Amino acid sequence: MNEIPNHERLEGLGELLPPLTRNEAAVEAARCLMCYDAPCTHACPTHIDIPKFIKKISTDNLRGSARAILESNLLGATCARVCPVQELCEGACVLGAEHKPIAIGRLQRHAMDSISGKEMSVLRKASATGKKVAIIGAGPAGLSCAGELAKRGHSVTLFEKRDLAGGLSTYGIIGLREPMDVAIAEANMIAGLGVTVETGRELGRNLTLAELQANFGAVFLSVGLGATPGLGIPGEEHILDGLEYIEHSKLDAANLKIGRHVVVIGAGNTAIDCATIAKRLGADTVTMVYRRTDKEMTAYAHEYDFIKREGVGFRFLTQPVRVLRENGTVRALECVRMSLGRADASGRPSPQPVAASEFLLPADQIVKAIGQEKPALAALCQLKTQKGFIQVDANFETNRPGVYSGGDCIRARGAASTVMAVQDGKLAARSIHERLMANG
Repeated sequence: MNEIPNHERLEGLGELLPPLTRNEAAVEAARCLMCYDAPCTHACPTHIDIPKFIKKISTDNLRGSARAILESNLLGATCARVCPVQELCEGACVLGAEHKPIAIGRLQRHAMDSISGKEMSVLRKASATGKKVAIIGAGPAGLSCAGELAKRGHSVTLFEKRDLAGGLSTYGIIGLREPMDVAIAEANMIAGLGVTVETGRELGRNLTLAELQANFGAVFLSVGLGATPGLGIPGEEHILDGLEYIEHSKLDAANLKIGRHVVVIGAGNTAIDCATIAKRLGADTVTMVYRRTDKEMTAYAHEYDFIKREGVGFRFLTQPVRVLRENGTVRALECVRMSLGRADASGRPSPQPVAASEFLLPADQIVKAIGQEKPALAALCQLKTQKGFIQVDANFETNRPGVYSGGDCIRARGAASTVMAVQDGKLAARSIHERLMANG
């Protein structure tokens, strides 16, 4: 295993882009054309009034800029960092056709960082309604829903099974994109709206849906997804879990063991995060293994470009079949070459093994990042599902009246993302509010 100095480890996984200076932000904001019916706002899943917040930056009104963001997205600091802006707001910028699009993400970060750690008096709260809502899961959807309901005057209790709020923003997104302290500060801002956060509370362990429904006017489930699924190959017990790999890099990067030759199984954004960690923390070689081609990989195009520049290699059309060990140490990953056939249930070409094409890929550390299992709580709570995800109606209500859900756990269609989870929480809060007030 390779070892590099602790300070270099921390620097290697620090935020990729530095914050804008006051002058840089002013210059960038001045480039904005302040479009009427702006395409960037339409492209934002939470529909932030982007020209409005940028205009306020140009007049050095950062508090007003932050308010404009928070009116649409209570997790503006997180989304400024982790949103695929190249695919969304910046991708829709009218300057992108012939010029460089406005750095919307970095400007949003500039505005949000200006109020980080401060009281949430920047937002206005309604008078107390006396209504109580329980939220399960303090990830982006849960935090968004909690904050929106608290703004409307409801008493909100947020139950989180982990020690820290924030969900994947805290534990599962590489520090290069979002440092842990940013996610925690944002969760604290939501709590500052009057939300009670109880950690170490888990549905099915020390909470039941029946008691929540008896004590609260509505329940919102934002439980995310489950563990990384198994590969079902011999020696799999010696493969590291990708989400745990990322979590270790955020909680204790100094003591994360990195192999000399690391293989990452998968080709999504989480797999790219794992490969980045391995490469930046000292691996000699990092190879990503994927059973389809680069045309079918689920990672964003800009993330694929990024990881190639990091010096990470790829083995496409490659399927792992066995982990080889020698004297108790991982030595290689046996793989088989694949070819693509007809489309499967995912709509992508189905990979088929090529006969007698087995080969060995040298590795002393193997990490898997092949997605997550569907939410197990659906069966526990007797909720209807769609493709294994919790099924909700247009109001985000499940088949159990008064029980709502949002975030990755309902994403049967479309790509799961932080910003979509935030929007789910916001829209569900609106539906819950209407239900509570209609009931008097």
